[in-house]
Amino acid sequence: MSWRLDSEITRTSFCSATSGCDELKPRDRSIVTVSALIASGRIAQVSGHVGRALDNGVTPSEIGEIITHLAFYSGWPNAISAVNATKEIFDKRGIKPVTAEAGQPLELDPASEAARAASVDTSTGPIVPALAEYTNRVLFGDLWRRPQLSARDRSLVTIAGLIAMGKAEQLPFHASRGMDNGLTRTEVAEVPTHLAYYAGWPNAMSAVPVLRAVFEAREAAAPGEAESPASALTVQRYDPEAAATGSPENFTGSVRVEARFQAEEPARVGGATVSFEPGARTAWHTHPLGQTLIVTSGCGWVQSEGGPIEEVRPGDVVTIPPNIRHWHGASKGTSMTHVAVAGSLDGSAVTWMERVTDDQYANGPEAADQCRG
Repeated sequence: MSWRLDSEITRTSFCSATSGCDELKPRDRSIVTVSALIASGRIAQVSGHVGRALDNGVTPSEIGEIITHLAFYSGWPNAISAVNATKEIFDKRGIKPVTAEAGQPLELDPASEAARAASVDTSTGPIVPALAEYTNRVLFGDLWRRPQLSARDRSLVTIAGLIAMGKAEQLPFHASRGMDNGLTRTEVAEVPTHLAYYAGWPNAMSAVPVLRAVFEAREAAAPGEAESPASALTVQRYDPEAAATGSPENFTGSVRVEARFQAEEPARVGGATVSFEPGARTAWHTHPLGQTLIVTSGCGWVQSEGGPIEEVRPGDVVTIPPNIRHWHGASKGTSMTHVAVAGSLDGSAVTWMERVTDDQYANGPEAADQCRG
């Protein structure tokens, strides 16, 4: 049997297998195809599909940005090779050299970015700190904010590239991020179907269980259809009888802990309102995802290991990075209350260490009783 591989035969068999080609529009299919070919190093096929991408509405600037984006995900050699193949098509069509268009950087969700950065700092920072820095500052702080390609399309490029390279273990974050960026579940699911023809069935099939887990996790996190917006909101009423005394193992002096809270999965945040009598403080400790302190009354001190003791007053917000040894409490002559918020990692939000000695505490700012006047 002979196989005809002209474009119309390939398209007919492909669309029959996928119940039509509506799951991804032609422009999106071209983005997926070009991305997969570049990421997998199949450069000989790039020029033809770049031409089709131009016909399907992908702009020369967007094609250039796809190559730039994939330089970070599949390596510079693949990207440079793709530049040369693309230049041939641009030259044939009389397309002038692409220049970076001016525009405001894309806005990324602050909460999601904070959680992502904290995860990178925790998982990568202690082992390869430079890679963690480049990931947060360059990859997500610069590349993902470039306006030459929408956040939705960047996710489509990334998902296609990861599947084509057989990097299914990296898919959970990017598949979920893609849906946050505007891709539908149907569109995400169609990517491995499309790429079975371009990256092979093994790569496509390896992506299926990963995407299933992502879809199920998002369904579990979403409110049920019968749940009204009002029922999704909860109020935890203040109960003074639920207050507890700070453990002598973890605190020095008189400490009161109340209004504890802990968000339900998949959220990680939890905390409490903590009140310190004069001279009271925590022991040295760390948090895997960092901690935020919001001072509500009095005058307090906070110190990270190796740094000076800082004085804090009502309205001050203290941000402690992940895995930084620190302590906090009241000043010598003034009580202090703060709200403490921290995220949990693998069920743990804090690691307690030795107590702060009287000599260490005595190094606090002078005249603190006046709380800066």
